[in-house]
Amino acid sequence: MMMVSQQRLSSLEPPRPEDSELKRFCSRNLLVILGFSFILAVVALLAVGLTQNKSLPENVKYGIVLDAGSSHTSLYIYTWPAEKENDTGVVHQIEECKVKGPGISKYAQRVNDIELYLAECMERAKEVVPQSQHQETPVYLGATAGMRLLRIENEPLANRVLNTVTNSLSRYPFDFQGARIITGQEEGAYGWITINYLLGKFTQKLRWLNLMPKGDDTQGTYGALDLGGASTQITFVPQNKSTESPDNALHFRLYGKDYSIYTHSFLCYGKDQALMQKLAKDIQFQIQGTGNYQQCQQSILQLFNTSYCPYSRCSFDGVFLPPLEGDFGAFSAFYYVMEFLNFTSGETPSQEKVMDKMKEFCSLRWEELKTNFGAVKEKYLSEYCFSGTYILSLLLNGYHFTADSWKHIHFMGKIRSSDVGWTLGYMLNLTNMIPAEQPSSTPLPHSTYIFLMVLFSLILVIVIVIAMFVFRKPSYFWKDTV
Repeated sequence: MMMVSQQRLSSLEPPRPEDSELKRFCSRNLLVILGFSFILAVVALLAVGLTQNKSLPENVKYGIVLDAGSSHTSLYIYTWPAEKENDTGVVHQIEECKVKGPGISKYAQRVNDIELYLAECMERAKEVVPQSQHQETPVYLGATAGMRLLRIENEPLANRVLNTVTNSLSRYPFDFQGARIITGQEEGAYGWITINYLLGKFTQKLRWLNLMPKGDDTQGTYGALDLGGASTQITFVPQNKSTESPDNALHFRLYGKDYSIYTHSFLCYGKDQALMQKLAKDIQFQIQGTGNYQQCQQSILQLFNTSYCPYSRCSFDGVFLPPLEGDFGAFSAFYYVMEFLNFTSGETPSQEKVMDKMKEFCSLRWEELKTNFGAVKEKYLSEYCFSGTYILSLLLNGYHFTADSWKHIHFMGKIRSSDVGWTLGYMLNLTNMIPAEQPSSTPLPHSTYIFLMVLFSLILVIVIVIAMFVFRKPSYFWKDTV
């Protein structure tokens, strides 16, 4: 019994002085600690919320680009928040207006009609852009391969067309920045910029809390495949930065990262000019359409001269082509033809599937085609057999895509409501909206934003629960301080 009594007495011994002092300190300062934690959590929530969603007066800017192609002209209107114009992905297309009629090069002998030709879409632009923004909205017109051909054939006539276009567009209340013929190299580069800007490929993936970029960032860009009426362009970042052909190399610094791209434009290899080349060859032998896909393909392959190559690798006509690298976005006529063939709604079809479709389509009789595709203009309907076969020949035999690399071609019409083409990249370049260096302040990634909001909300809840417990049972916390 004596031993039991001693054990009980020992369990009732007063706490050591240092333990008692610690409890007194914590108890007396508990409310201060809770209050400080509460304020800290509230401040953190407000800071994260304001960083992600800056409450700034809305100041929207607009830009207009006219794509004066070989077969038609289109007007695009873009908009972006002024306070975020150096952020990536903030520019988006809000309007497209297709000018009625052919490309401006076809007006070389009737330049007086150009003003009326452009009027409808320019009036539409006046309606879309708020009147208060007219004078500060830039307008650019870029002419492509159709005008490049006209300049080669008759430079004074090409200049006359451009001067007439300039006079016509200068009459509108916008900030007209000029009309010019862009080079094939520019057309390829601006298309590459457009695709990768819209896909968000120019910004680095960031670590948690958005504090520093990953050291192992290998986010790859997309290559660009553009097929127009008079020319075709191929642009991508090759694995080997050194090039055998400096004329095909361009260098950019975008958002703090260096890019060395390969680009080449093949004049007269757009689908319309290629068809004219083929017909010019065929008419010598009075060849008529037979619906035979293999014969059509063999006839098209004669357009590509692959017998001569002064480099280690070539595409055709003695033009250097480095090994294909990464994914490619194929747009303009590449997309329109594949859309007609119903190959753009899902995954990229295999080349065998496209070939089988072309064999089936080309073998149909003309009356049957008109019955099955009554809504399609006969001019376009009559050319789809050639266009589809030409696209296959260009990609496989011209650019040397294989069965494996074909899988990396993505036929694109729009990305996030913006048309894929060179016009957006052109405007971004001329308005200096793609900075050379990464902006110092960017919004948090959505996942990080959600995580921080949940974390600080939980801290707030815990602080409030502890505070309520303290006020309901204060004796529990202060009983050892007496």
